[in-house]
Formats: sequence, C-alpha cells, structure tokens
Amino acid sequence: MNVLVINCGSSSLKFQLINSDTEQVLAKGLCERIGIDGSLTYQPEGGEKVKSDKPMPTHTEAIQYVIDALTDAGTGVVKSLDEIGAVGHRVVHGGEKFASSVVITDEVLQAIEECNDLAPLHNPANLIGINACQKLMPGTPMVAVFDTAFHQTMPEEAYMYGLPYEYYEKYKVRRYGFHGTSHSFVSKRAAEIAGKPYGELRTIVCHLGNGASICAVKNGRSVDTSMGLTPLEGLVMGTRSGDIDPAIMEFIAKKEGLDIAGLMNMLNKKSGVLGLSNNLSSDFRDLDAGAKEGNKQAAVALKVFAYRVAKYVGAYAAAMNGVDVIAFTAGVGENSGPVRADVLGYLGYLGIEVDEEANNTRGEEITISTPDSKVKVMVIPTNEELAIARETVALV
Repeated sequence: MNVLVINCGSSSLKFQLINSDTEQVLAKGLCERIGIDGSLTYQPEGGEKVKSDKPMPTHTEAIQYVIDALTDAGTGVVKSLDEIGAVGHRVVHGGEKFASSVVITDEVLQAIEECNDLAPLHNPANLIGINACQKLMPGTPMVAVFDTAFHQTMPEEAYMYGLPYEYYEKYKVRRYGFHGTSHSFVSKRAAEIAGKPYGELRTIVCHLGNGASICAVKNGRSVDTSMGLTPLEGLVMGTRSGDIDPAIMEFIAKKEGLDIAGLMNMLNKKSGVLGLSNNLSSDFRDLDAGAKEGNKQAAVALKVFAYRVAKYVGAYAAAMNGVDVIAFTAGVGENSGPVRADVLGYLGYLGIEVDEEANNTRGEEITISTPDSKVKVMVIPTNEELAIARETVALV
C-alpha cells in the first residue's frame, strides 16, 4: 500500500509518499508560504529536487499541487489517486482523548478541535490539512497520528503538576509531552539493535534538535518525558527557555514592561541557546564554530544544553531504577559528536564507556558505546514519517 504522510503547519505542508510494503520513500516535498504567495518543492525517488512558485491561497490548493506532482506524467510516481491507499496525518495534540492513532471520523475531528486550546498554533493547522485532504480525496481512508499519544501511558506522579487540582479537573492542565512518534520509533528500533524484547528494556531517548525532549521508555511504555503541557517545558532548546523559575516571568515583566504575550514570545522565540549565546544563533553548528573561535557565550550555551540533557538522563535513570539503552536522535543528536560526548561525560557513574571513533560518525545508525559498556549508547536517525505510515497501515 502507498501511504501519503501529511505534516501540516499554519503556512507550510510537508509530505512523503511511502510504499508501506518496502518502506521506500517514493517522493517527498514541502509546500511553503501558504496563504502568502506559495511555493512547492518536490523530489521523486532518485530524481532531482525541483522548486516552483505556485499560488496557494489555502491548504486545499497546496494539497492539490502535491497530488498533481505525485501523478504527473513525467515526474510523478503514481498514475492516479487510486494508487494511494491511505493518508496519515500528524496531529500535535490529542490531550487525554487519544492514547493511540485513530481512523479519522467526524467525531474524531470534533475531539481534535476540542484540543485546540492546548495547541493553538498547531492543531488548527492540522485540522485544515485534514479537511483539505478529505475534500480532494473523499474516498481515501485517513488516520490521525498524535505527538502526545505515546506519552498517555505516563503515571499520575509523572504527569501531574503541583497546582490546584481544580485546574486539572476544569482545564486538563497536566504534562502531555511531544515528539511521541519519534520517541516511539527510536525506542523500538533501539530494542531491535540491542536484540532484546521491547517490553523488557529501559530506554532513554534523547531527541535533540532545535526542539528537544527526552523520554523514559520502560518495558515499551513512556513513563516520563521532558516536555509538558506545551513544548516549552524541559530542556534548553534552540529558542525555547525550557525549565525556569516561574517567578522570573513576573520579575522580567516588571523590569521590561512586558505583558503575557511579550513574555511568551521571549520564552519561546528569544531564549534557549539563541538567548544564551547573546543572539549569535540557534543553530548548533554556528555555536560550535563560534566556541572554537573563542566566543565565550557560544561555549556557555553548549555547556548549558549538555548539562541539562545529562540531568534529565540521570533523573530518568532514577525513575526507571536503571537504564539499559540511551539513544540519541534528531538533528543535533544524530550529527553532533561533541554534544553527545559532553552529555555522556556526566554519565560515567552509569558505567558508560564511549568509543570515541564511533562517536565522531554523523547521521548514521551506529552504536557508540564500547562492547564492555554497562549501558548501550546508540545513535538512531529518527523517521517520524515512516512511523506515521506504519501507524496508518495498522489501522486501515
């Protein structure tokens, strides 16, 4: 079966067409600047990447261009929509309503819309993408795959905040976690590499990118994760602050004359390693180059990032009463040997021994711990699109 995977943002749309039997990517691409002027980047398997400007006043036109590209007589990879058996949609927030992926129905759409307050920037865009696909592909089954679903196995002690209980009862204010499809995919692959049953391992997945989170997976279930009600909680990230003393908000608001919107903009878009590096960059490659050139703030930003990751890994080792596997993934986790080395430098007490040569590898699936290391340490490139395709096929 060919599965079209859609990841829809407010003004963008990523897509991949995947053959679920071979798990081969037949084509992929990106629609950008939807609602402004519009552009489509399209690349068939083995072919050249082509970018073209196209008017995209809404997501419906964007998806129509995607369909046109996939079925094009010259560069397309299928002859008609009949060759697309299902569509898998990434949906950011499922609240407590969804603990797994589901076939999309009118009732499911309503339930996703009811979670809009929990992800006001993402869920409405996800719904727009679903509605546009339903309009253009009315006979094709569609599945919603939620970023939050994998973490619905967290126990109360992990997901409850120390706030008045009425806020949980009235508004479902609790920790949800994100990057669920990535954490699920990587933890399962880690078990395969380790040659151990998924249900018998204690794995810590470090999804380290511009957005970053860590997940403790015990016996095949997420038992804790660093992001919370929103993706702002947890690690220091590219532009997000991660964990802070909440009183800082009042302190800065008074000093700088900021309202809630201004504070949230600062915490989400001006903080993290960008803020720590004195606005040098949110890109870890730039920070690494800057640190090597003697930029003190770039070096501090990298140290803070690695320190926070190591603290979470240590906390999750305690939460699971041990750890068998640590897996690094996502842009930084897969490609930055120095960041991995800095994180692992704090974890010698776990009996971790690192193969320095293996750790210098970029972007490849590899075990970077030595054979006598008490904890296996791996680099596993994430593939959220493939994870969504697998979830979709399982339900249709």
